[in-house]
Amino acid sequence: MFIRSKTIPYWAWISLISNGLLFLLLIGLIVYRQSGFKRMVQANSLKSTSEPTLVNSEGIPRHRLTYEQWVEQLKREANAVAANSPEHLSILVGDSLSLWFPAELLPREQTWLNQGISGEVSTGLLKRIKLFDITQPDQIFVMIGINDLIRGVDDTTLLNNYREIIRDLRWVHPDTEIIVQSILPHSDKYSNWEGRDRLLKISNERIRNLNQELKLIAEEEGADFLDLHPLFTDADGNLQPELSTDGLHLNDKGYLVWSSALKLYNEIILDSSSNP
Repeated sequence: MFIRSKTIPYWAWISLISNGLLFLLLIGLIVYRQSGFKRMVQANSLKSTSEPTLVNSEGIPRHRLTYEQWVEQLKREANAVAANSPEHLSILVGDSLSLWFPAELLPREQTWLNQGISGEVSTGLLKRIKLFDITQPDQIFVMIGINDLIRGVDDTTLLNNYREIIRDLRWVHPDTEIIVQSILPHSDKYSNWEGRDRLLKISNERIRNLNQELKLIAEEEGADFLDLHPLFTDADGNLQPELSTDGLHLNDKGYLVWSSALKLYNEIILDSSSNP
């Protein structure tokens, strides 16, 4: 008979089980990528928009753009996609975690529009989601919140902004799947991010609690909730250092985990739609 230890929190068990199930798939993806796997997953006019070497139409490297220039760049990219009307369009929207998602790791069955901005907060996202109003996506994947916490935004404001983001997206895109992705943890004492002191003021327990609230909001507003959190945590509930570059941002292995979750999510959705 299996008896759960009372000294280990439930989320730690979930993390261990989830990472165990993901291990084989992750190894397969790593081997697949190292074998020279390359693919195009974005519209022709948006080739590799999630890579940090991108330049805008004026030839300015994306990481040197001001926020206003960045917004204008994303507007142009959204307009280009809308003009091409690609099939199976999916949109990633959020902060730098979404922005730097390697294009070659995104599920190849979809066309991807990346609308991430480094340092973005929920208030900024709420104001700019209108940029892709004219697109017709099948899915919109949203991840936002960690920068709010770093900047001292209170939980109530963040959650209210999230609710308004979902409502706005649902109003403009009534037939689109809206997927809220959980806020990822940080690596706590193993973090070496430049803003480490501010990051350590945010407990990963607080992030877990926020994710529970986000799940409820998503359900209430007719969106799906994709809980990535357990896939990235260690036994202490912190971001696994081996999945991160600095304790906050993800490395290639971290994006492989996220990519695997997106693939599994779409497989589940496909199975449920074919077997009502």
